Parts: sequence; C-alpha cells; structure tokens
Amino acid sequence: MSLRTRLLLAIGYVLLVALVAFEVPLAINTANRTDSEIRAQAAAQADLLAVAAAEELDEGSAALVPLVDTVANAVRGRVIIVDRRGRLVADSESEPRGTDFSTRPEIEQALAGDRFQERRESTDLGMEILATAAPMILGDEIVGAVRITQSTEAQSRAVLDSVSGLVLIGLIVLGIGLIAAVVVAGQLSEPMREMTRSTRRIAAGDLDERVEPSGSSEQVALAHSFNEMTERLAEALRSQREFVADASHQLRTPITGLRLRLEEARAMLGAGGAEPSADATDEIDAATREIDRLSQVVTEMLTLSRIGERRSRPIPIDLGRLAADALGRWRGEAAQRRIALRMSGEASDPALCPIEDAERALDALIENAIRYSPERTTVEVRVAEGEIVVADQGPGVPADEVEAVFERFHRGSSGRAGPRGTGLGLAIARGLARSWGGDVNLEPGRSGGTRATLSFTRLPAAAPEEALSG
Repeated sequence: MSLRTRLLLAIGYVLLVALVAFEVPLAINTANRTDSEIRAQAAAQADLLAVAAAEELDEGSAALVPLVDTVANAVRGRVIIVDRRGRLVADSESEPRGTDFSTRPEIEQALAGDRFQERRESTDLGMEILATAAPMILGDEIVGAVRITQSTEAQSRAVLDSVSGLVLIGLIVLGIGLIAAVVVAGQLSEPMREMTRSTRRIAAGDLDERVEPSGSSEQVALAHSFNEMTERLAEALRSQREFVADASHQLRTPITGLRLRLEEARAMLGAGGAEPSADATDEIDAATREIDRLSQVVTEMLTLSRIGERRSRPIPIDLGRLAADALGRWRGEAAQRRIALRMSGEASDPALCPIEDAERALDALIENAIRYSPERTTVEVRVAEGEIVVADQGPGVPADEVEAVFERFHRGSSGRAGPRGTGLGLAIARGLARSWGGDVNLEPGRSGGTRATLSFTRLPAAAPEEALSG
C-alpha cells in the first residue's frame, strides 16, 4: 500500500470518527428536541383551545367548530371537544355529536382536572398516536375537555428530516475533508515518489541523477542526504572505473613488451645453428599464450570499466543482420574447432541499442558457445522478436550456477573443466545489455547444452529511420 493511500485512509478515518462522535449525539439531541417541541406545541394548543372553548361552550358547536378546525390545521391532527359528561360537542373530523368519549383514558383524566399527554396505539386507527388532553375550566368548575391526537408518523418524518439534514452536512464536511486530504497526501507523498523514480534511474546506471529537494523539512533533509550519498557513490564508481581503465592502459605496454621479448627469445634459440630444445620452445610458446590471455583479460576489464558510459547513440538495428554479421565473424573459429554455425528465425521489428555494444555482447555469447561445444556439433543462433538466442550442445550450466556465472572471473564447474577463458565474457554481455534496457539470461537447452538469450528494447515496425546493423 502506497504512502498516499495510507495517508488518505488515516485522514479519512479520523474525519469519520470525528463526524460520528459529533453527529450521533447531535442527532439524538435533535430528535429529542424535535419530539419535545411537538409535545410542547400540542400541549400549548390544547391549553389555549381549552380556555377559548370554555367560554364558547354554551354557544354550541357552531361557535366551537371553527376553533377546532383552526387548531387541527395548526397541529396537523384531530381535535375534539367534549362536555363534562364526555359527550362529543365538536370534532375537526366527521364523528357524530353526542358520541361518548368518557371511557377514553385521556378524556377521563382531563375531566378529572389533570392534563394528559402520551404515545399510545390507537386500535381504531391501527397506528401509534400522540394524545394530548386538557380540562376546560370556567371559574372553578370543569365544564369539559379538549383532546388533540396526532400521528407519530408525522413526528417521525420531522425527526428524520432534521437528522437527514445533519447527515447531509456531515457528508459535505467529509467530502471537503477528503479533498483536502488528497491534496495534503499528494504534497507529502510526491517527494517520495520522485525519490523512488530517481532511485530507479540511478539503479539503471544514471549516476548523474539527483533529487529535487521539496516537501516538508524532513523530506528536504532526506533529499539532501540522498543526493550526497549518490554523489559519493558516483564518485566511488568513477574512481573505480578510472583505476581499472588506467591500470588496463598501463598494463598493455609491459604486456606487449614481454610478448616481444618472448618472441625474440624464441628466435634466438634457433639463431645459433643448433637445434633448440623442445622443452624451451614449449615453455616459450606456453608463456606467449599466457601473455595473450592476460592481454585479453586487460582488454575485457577495460570494457567492463566503461559499461554504463554513453559512448555511442542507440540506433535502430536489424536483429537478423546483426546475427548474420556475428556468424560471419566467427565462422573461421568455429571451423577450426569443427563446429557448425546455423542461423534461424527472423524479426520484423527493429531493436534500439548502441551497435558496438550489441555486437560485443553477441560475440561474447557465440564465443562461449563455440568454446564449450564438442566437435561435430552445431551452435544455432535463432532470431526472434526482441531477442537473439544462442543455443549450443555443450555440457550446460548447472541450475545452481546459472546466476553465478555472470559474476566477474567466475567460470563455473563446466568452465573449469573445459578450455581456459577469462571469466569475464558473460559479465560483459549482461552489463552491456542492461545498459540499453535489455538483459542476458541462461537456461538449459531442450536437448542438452545451454540457451543464452540476449534481449533488446523493441521499436515499432514503422520506425522513422531505416534499421541499421553497422
């Protein structure tokens, strides 16, 4: 999970907890307040109607009906007035006059001089209602009662509307908070993403890459430390490469001089007229071969020290022509070892890489295949889309040494048992391939031997430039 996602989840969680902690008590309080307001309104309307109706009771229903209709509209419920015996005098609905309500608990309590208000189930209506009743008092005498009944559904809707408003406000606040969180998380995580991108470019060999310090003071300090570390690493690698390059250049002169002296010594053995000693001649020839191998090691060390340097521009190359040219360079060597070279496959899309590096990497793989193949076998070079595969019929590489053989000077068990080499060919091939975004991998062949795959960065078939092979 990315840092940005973690920050968004953390901020969102805090916002949600804060909103719940704030809105739940507020919603409960709002519901209670709304319920209390509805109850208080019903009680106040009942009291006002009781006072007004007590004075108009003697006038009959003609004077009372307008009063009950007005109150019914105000409270959105049913309003009735009964006399002292509990007989209906006026009703906001259509109940006949004279209907007996004296047995109703709210009417009974109001006629006893007490106010009444409670929720209860109405068997007639089949719903829960809020019943409010008040006595009608004229002088010191109770002359009747007023009852207001309201459906609690309307009350519930009022409570729901209030709570819904709070929830909507909470969602708006949460949305604004999350938008702000996205901005903050982006500002905090962007320097880390930039550092990750820089790290990958440095790992790919671009040691001139640096991180632009930005973000918080801690992130700026980290960026400065990262740049300082990269600078020291680049300096160390430059010093190492310069040392290897300088050492290689310096060794070439004495190696060349030593070889010349050995050739001169061999010539002097036969210059005196006497037959030179076979042992002396063999020793001089062996020393000459060792000098040649040492010269090859120095050359390949110089090549390794320059891997990663942008010596030439990557260009589109035809992999088929690249493979054909490489086979042409090695046919003579293969013929001396009685090994057949065969090319197969084709690639329609060109690849992008420096031509000199591609030739050097492919030469290293073909040289290895020829060196370790038995006589009268075939080395096949197969061209495919984005890769060239070199397959031999040699002893192969054990599974536990497939990666180890790419280490410098590591020749593996097959290499130690076979002809002598420098132990640098595969390291050079992989180093060069990775410098252009490709790679070199080894795997066992289907019928024995080893398959070495050199991969490339492919270009679209309709490349603007004509593919080149040198």
